[in-house]
Amino acid sequence: MAAMNDLSLSTRSATPADLDEVLAFWKVAAEGTSISDDGDGVARLVERDPEALILAEREGVLVGTVIAGFDGWRCHLYRLAVHPDQRRRGVGSALLAAAEERFTALGGRRADAMVLDRNTSAHHAWRAAGYGPEPQWSRWVKHLTD
Repeated sequence: MAAMNDLSLSTRSATPADLDEVLAFWKVAAEGTSISDDGDGVARLVERDPEALILAEREGVLVGTVIAGFDGWRCHLYRLAVHPDQRRRGVGSALLAAAEERFTALGGRRADAMVLDRNTSAHHAWRAAGYGPEPQWSRWVKHLTD
């Protein structure tokens, strides 16, 4: 993935060596937690699809993440998280551009995003990037483990 216009900001795929830092980062920057927010869950993601977890770094420091999952049919975005001190500085836009570039290269035609209804501060960023809610859809969930 190419560096952004801000020469101090770059994106790259996560490696297994990044996982502890990513999990710690999500505790500070992500809205809410998931059943998969543990070392095993994120390790499985990186092992199965090494380019899915995209990191943004500014001067070598982790400032944002997004998971850009592609199942061969649909493109899914999860865990767009930007460090609170780095918000409104292009990090989210850089991450979404990297994710969309990945999807396009894989043949994806439409991306959807998991966005918490209560995370109203993120709604503006998603809309600015061209995403919008589809009120006719609801997320239905069943946890397969405790």
